[in-house]
Amino acid sequence: MLISLADLDSTVTVSELLSELVPPVEFSKVSFDSYIPNESFPSQSEARDKAKEFSKSIGKKAAADLGIYLDGGFGVGKTHLLASIYFASGRKAAFGSFLAYTSIVGYLGFAEAVKQFVKYELLCIDEFELDDPGDTMIMSRFLKELAAKGVRFAATSNTPPAALGEGRFAADSFQREIQSVADRFQMVRIDGDDYRHRDATFEFRELPENDVETFGHGADKALSVDFEDLLKFLGSIHQSRYAKVSEQFTSLLIENVRQINDQFEGIRLVTFIDRCYEAGVALAFTGHSLAELFRADHVQGAYRKKYLRCLSRLSAMSSRYDLQQS
Repeated sequence: MLISLADLDSTVTVSELLSELVPPVEFSKVSFDSYIPNESFPSQSEARDKAKEFSKSIGKKAAADLGIYLDGGFGVGKTHLLASIYFASGRKAAFGSFLAYTSIVGYLGFAEAVKQFVKYELLCIDEFELDDPGDTMIMSRFLKELAAKGVRFAATSNTPPAALGEGRFAADSFQREIQSVADRFQMVRIDGDDYRHRDATFEFRELPENDVETFGHGADKALSVDFEDLLKFLGSIHQSRYAKVSEQFTSLLIENVRQINDQFEGIRLVTFIDRCYEAGVALAFTGHSLAELFRADHVQGAYRKKYLRCLSRLSAMSSRYDLQQS
């Protein structure tokens, strides 16, 4: 069934926002047992054991560590271990990306966000955004308020691509930026190669004109949207609503794609694609190649990690669509 932007419901309640704070579909069934360490890097098995011990300490008042911080590069299993902590803790926990938490804090307001999150015993924060000073300081204050009320934390690093191989770059930055509580975090380094062997080049195939006409036929729910209309729509609603929007279709066709020149539009699209990827959406497009969706100077700038992650996820979503058609 083919739907349009007008068919989407973007209204959310506080309970709906909080209910979205669970591991994404690809990590919905992971565990410490399913994490396979690379024997060439002993720190991986050590990190698994430390994460497992931390999960057992949730809810115990005598616990020495306020939190655990998993520091490492691409593809070493940080999110796998974070989700394993979430499932193994057996307590009331929330799981979300750094951007998901900051979006909710912005939507609810700081005081109301503290009021809602103090109900949890554990917050799992994936990809702590060390490249965004403003949001990092907001999160630092947020963690301090919750820590004072007994909430525990597990986090993974956002290691800038240019810093890979530079030792404890991310951990040092984390400790500096959230200095009010960082000294009570157990810092755990995870070395290793990206198990996906990911590089920064991606290939995309534009949907043929004949296939555009039949897009959505036989699909559960398929959204077809012009690129300009999508950007306007994303700018008209709060980013905390993107998750609910992405759950209302299984396939997405973006027509007349162009290169993005505005960084605000770019980051909003990155966040939206994150939510679509996590919801298992398949993607097709027409127009400008998605490989050049973001300007080269933007990709090389402060948000490099976000843009590269987005391109990787766009590639994965395109592959989903190809598999559906095969």
